[in-house]
Amino acid sequence: DMNLNELKIGEPARRALKTRNIETLEQCSMFTKNELLELHGVGPKAVRIIEEELIKQNLSYKKRL
Repeated sequence: DMNLNELKIGEPARRALKTRNIETLEQCSMFTKNELLELHGVGPKAVRIIEEELIKQNLSYKKRL
């Protein structure tokens, strides 16, 4: 599974994800896009970069129920 350190996301986003123990793309796929955006430091650009990589790996953000 791809580690988020390999993605070109900003340090604030990386730290915010790490504080929630989210360090891989697979772990990102367990959250909705909005859940990640609610984390202080994670913005639209980071979410877009993560989403692009999720798609390449045949993954996606969790869908809202």
